Amino acid sequence: MRNRVAGFSAATALACTSLTACSGWTDESPGIVIGMSDEILSTDPSSGYDPGSWLLFNNVFQTLLSFPNGSTDPQPEAAESCAFEGAGVRVYRCVLKDDLKFSNGDPLTAEDVKFSFDRVRLIDDAAGPAVMFTMLDSVEAPDSKTVVFRLKVPDATFPSKIASGAGSIVNHRQYEAKSLREDGQASGSGPYKLTSMSKDEAVFSPNENYRGPAEVKNGGVTLKLFHSDQARLRQGLTDHDIDLAFRGLPAKDLVGADSLADEPGIQIVEGDSAEVQHLVFNMNDPVAGKIGFRKAMSYLLDRDALIKQVYQDTAMPLYSIIPAGVIGHTTAFFNTYGDRPSQEKAEAALRADGIEGKVEVTLWSTPSRYGLATDQELQVIAEQLNSSGLFKAKVRSVPFDRYEKDIAAGKYGVYVKGWLPDYPDADNFTSPFFGDGNVLANNYSNRTISETLIPRSATEKNRAEASGDFGKIQDIVADDVPVLPIWQAKQYAAVHDDIRGYQYCLDASTVFRFWELSKV
Repeated sequence: MRNRVAGFSAATALACTSLTACSGWTDESPGIVIGMSDEILSTDPSSGYDPGSWLLFNNVFQTLLSFPNGSTDPQPEAAESCAFEGAGVRVYRCVLKDDLKFSNGDPLTAEDVKFSFDRVRLIDDAAGPAVMFTMLDSVEAPDSKTVVFRLKVPDATFPSKIASGAGSIVNHRQYEAKSLREDGQASGSGPYKLTSMSKDEAVFSPNENYRGPAEVKNGGVTLKLFHSDQARLRQGLTDHDIDLAFRGLPAKDLVGADSLADEPGIQIVEGDSAEVQHLVFNMNDPVAGKIGFRKAMSYLLDRDALIKQVYQDTAMPLYSIIPAGVIGHTTAFFNTYGDRPSQEKAEAALRADGIEGKVEVTLWSTPSRYGLATDQELQVIAEQLNSSGLFKAKVRSVPFDRYEKDIAAGKYGVYVKGWLPDYPDADNFTSPFFGDGNVLANNYSNRTISETLIPRSATEKNRAEASGDFGKIQDIVADDVPVLPIWQAKQYAAVHDDIRGYQYCLDASTVFRFWELSKV
């Protein structure tokens, strides 16, 4: 692999004819090899809505705005400037930078931006980000550098949405307007080009035509995919086949007696994360649809014990739908149900709803999509429920493709869902779950949330001013319990000590910036 990296660096250097255009990398810049257990489910921004795909999008495609290092405030990227017009938040105008180009040399103009947003909404792929743009009425390109977005309803979070992977700009000459690209390639204007893509790795080279604020500090990146094989991911790091392991290492590799930190030349790096995990209740299910059942589970869940047993404290207890660190966060479930199991209160909730005897329930899981310890986690939750004497719980785990289809068909009463935010705002932890197009598919609706609180919160340009409405949403959810928050992740990477820049890849924006990595 060392030879592969060296050869890769030389190859990418040959493609660079202007060092200025290639930012900070030179002929001698070494490549970086990253390993992760996630899959890349799509190379087309109109379809991919998963961590692996967005990792690719954030590095290959430009967006009008982007999140700078350590910031959750979007700043210009492909755009020279963007702003809401007038006093409201219904018309958003962006002016593009001069001389933008795609990696193949084609000019990037307002026509491409309009095409990209229209395409996402027109394709409306079930596995894509179209749900993020339900508020979008029209996109106009009055000239080659100007884009005007007109919204059906006010949305102060629109700048954050277009700064995410959902706002990726594609070349209208290389993508069909009404169908997904299925050749496994990606053509963008971001800091990198996707040089090749196979089942086991994606290879990225610096884009000599990139014009934007990112400064590429390496000769390219090879992303090796370990397909949920944690042992091979660890071995790849210790054998120095990879320089950095991101997403997929188990807790035992991060902390404790067998930690990778004890290996020569390797260190464990911790960063902020807003990734969360919930149990979801199908409100149409004859068991999970009963409020007494859901409240009883809320009284019995011991998050601290679960996290210590399964995750060895590499996650944090989550007591609301909005995670800590995000403006608007409260501890609504802690306030309502406490942080220690109460068999007495759980039983009272069941009996008050007319539920007698032990409650039989299946907790549905999928083995790797929401973390490789998810099955173990649900087994521990089942044990906690059963130890109360009130439940007879079991766990079933099925492959992700079947899992999603069965959820959509309403076959599960209780199931697990993870959420890695699209943009770091409380809106992204509420609107997708409780607004139009509920991505949880759990048949929950609350008119106060969907018709008053979410729309009102979206009018506040100063996001702190929306905290009151988000607090009310969290209180309602804690009372109704359509979901039961479990944990909030911490973000980790294991890196060799000759790698620099990793600290700029692990922040609350969830953007892993290839260009910040370098090797000494």
